[in-house]
Order: sequence, then structure tokens, then C-alpha cells
Amino acid sequence: MKSSTTENEVLIRHCDSAFFFSGFCYTSSGIIVSMLQENIGFPYAVTGTLISLISVGGLIASILCGILPSLVGLKKTTLLLSIGYTLGYLLSALTGNVFLLGVAFFIIGAAKGCTLNTCNLNVGSHAKDKQRSLQAMHSCYAAGALLCPFLIEWVRKGSDRASIIAVALVGFALWLMFFTAPLEGKTEKKKKESGGSRAFLKSLSFWLLAALLFCQNAAEISVTGWLVTYYKEQHILQGSLASYTVTILWAATLIGRLLMAFVIPVGNRWRTLTLMGIACTVLYFVLMGMTDPVPACIALFFYALAMAAVNPIIISCAGKAMTPEGMGILLPIGTFGAIVMPAIIGAVAADSGLGAGMRCNLISCAGITLFSILLWIRDRKESRNAAEGEA
Repeated sequence: MKSSTTENEVLIRHCDSAFFFSGFCYTSSGIIVSMLQENIGFPYAVTGTLISLISVGGLIASILCGILPSLVGLKKTTLLLSIGYTLGYLLSALTGNVFLLGVAFFIIGAAKGCTLNTCNLNVGSHAKDKQRSLQAMHSCYAAGALLCPFLIEWVRKGSDRASIIAVALVGFALWLMFFTAPLEGKTEKKKKESGGSRAFLKSLSFWLLAALLFCQNAAEISVTGWLVTYYKEQHILQGSLASYTVTILWAATLIGRLLMAFVIPVGNRWRTLTLMGIACTVLYFVLMGMTDPVPACIALFFYALAMAAVNPIIISCAGKAMTPEGMGILLPIGTFGAIVMPAIIGAVAADSGLGAGMRCNLISCAGITLFSILLWIRDRKESRNAAEGEA
């Protein structure tokens, strides 16, 4: 990827802006699916399916983003897939048909997956300080997610349909960011560099990192997708107040990512991820035991704070996999976690209640801890072997 310093800075700014709009549009889906459930009256299993279809769309888009750039170009690929936010939310505003809603949420997910892949790849490849730039970009995502409940509730005073159309317009602003961004044309396959473009596939660390991303996606998306419905069903918060739990979640996420980007230095990445995993597991267990509004919101804030920097740190650890092909494998594996766990929650909720379903997410939190520890052990072993080899 060849571009001038100025072009790199412009590209990173466009990616930051696109991530802001994506955070707004994607987080809106949790509020909108709850809104649709109330208006149409479909069961929890359908809610879980719609949430999972967003992740299915993201999975397919992430795979396509690893294949299509070498065929039609990165820009055409990105413009084709990122329009899904606009089209998907417009379709959601105009229909109550469950099948068409499934199509709408699928292409919303495709836009999310495309944005995630394109922005992580370009910022990870062009930024001087990869760790800080990725945390800053993901902070923009959190800022967009933080603002979405306010706009939705403000526009919703007119009608539910108007609020969904407003989100579709924000999605179009994202598409314009990519339209004006200096994205490359066709990407070249560099099979001769570093032992081949697929050399990372032979690394156990890559697959452990993918498993870690799987658990992180599962733990995060299950909460962002189900929490509004859970708080309403458990009578912790009612009506429009439940929608503002998303604000608490993303305020904590924004604070956590800004702290990791500009205040708290990350020394050993694996130790940091291990501590975050332990904190997420403990705090989620506490969160599931809360029944009063204030303690529940406090527990949610600290859970989100613990989870905030996990995803950007994982992406910054991709190393030689920071290519369209590498991201086209790593990110879909992570997205698969966001498909499986919300669906499991919906299935368990249909049989045993939403409280039991939400507790299943403890497995995802524990997985973050487990795979972080395994990567920490492996990193220490490789460091010792390297030291002994030099000696």
C-alpha cells in the first residue's frame, strides 16, 4: 500500500469518521429491534435471529472484503457493501414482514462488517502508532454509539418510523465518507513476501488470537444486542429509559478507549488482556445479579469499561495478518462469535427465560481470560527461546 503521509492522514480521518457513523448505526440496531418487537409482537427467538443476522451479514462481508479488493478494487467493494446501513434501515422502516426484516438486518450487518474490515485494515497499515490510532478510531465508534439513543428518542417523538429513517440517513453519511476517501484500487497479492501471504495461517498464535476475538465479539454483541430487551423484561428499567442503558455502556466504552489511547500505557498486551478478561467475567456475574436500576447501571458501566479496549488491542496484535486476506479470516472468526452467542441467548430465553439466556454469556467472558492467558504463556515461551538462541 503506497500513499503519501498526507494521504495517510486523510485516509485515517475518513476511517475515524466512518467508524463514528458505524458506531451510531450499528448500536441503533439493538434499540430498533426492541422497538420492532414491541410494535409487531414477534417472539424472543425472532429477536435473537434478527440480531444474529446482523452478525451473519458482517461475517459474509468480512470474507468478501478479503476476496473482492483484488478483483474489483477496495473502493468499489467498500461502496457496494457499506450502503447496507442506508438500505437496511429504510427497509426496516417500511415493512413489518419478518422475512424482509431479516434481509434488512443482514445487509445492515454487511455494512458493519465492511466498515470494520476496511477501517481496521487501513488504520492498522498506515498509522505510525498502530495501538494508539486503533484505540482512537474505536473511540470514535464508541462516541457514535453513545449519541444514537438521544437522536432516536428525539426523532421518535414524531414516530418510530421517523427515527429509523433518521438512522438510515446517518448510514448514508458513512457511505459518503468512503466515497470521498483515498482508498486504493485493486490490491496486489504479495505471495513472495514474508514467506507468502498465508504464512500466518501456520501460526498457533494466530488461531489463539482468532479464538480470543471470537469470545470478545460474543461477549460484547450479546450485551449490546440484548441488554435493552433484558432490562425491560426484568423490569429493571422501563420504556424509553431502558434505551439509555446503551448510553451508559458506550460512555464507559468511550472513556476506557480514550484512557488506553492517551493516558494508560499498554506494557505487556497479553497481561493487560488477561486482567481485562478477569474483570469482565467478575463484573458480568455481578451484573446478572442486579435487580435495582442504580446498582444494575453501575455494574454495566464497569463491565463496559473493562471490555472497552479489548477489541482494539486484539486487532493491533495481528502482525503479519494485517492484510486484506488476514483480516478476511480473523474478523469473520470473531464475527462468528457474535452470531452464535446471541442466538444461544434467544434459544435459551425461549425455553427458560431471558435471565437464564443472558447468563450463558459468562462463557464468552471466561473465554477472553482463558485465551489471553494461553497467548501470554506462548509469548513468554517464544521470548525465552529467542533469548536462548541469541545466547
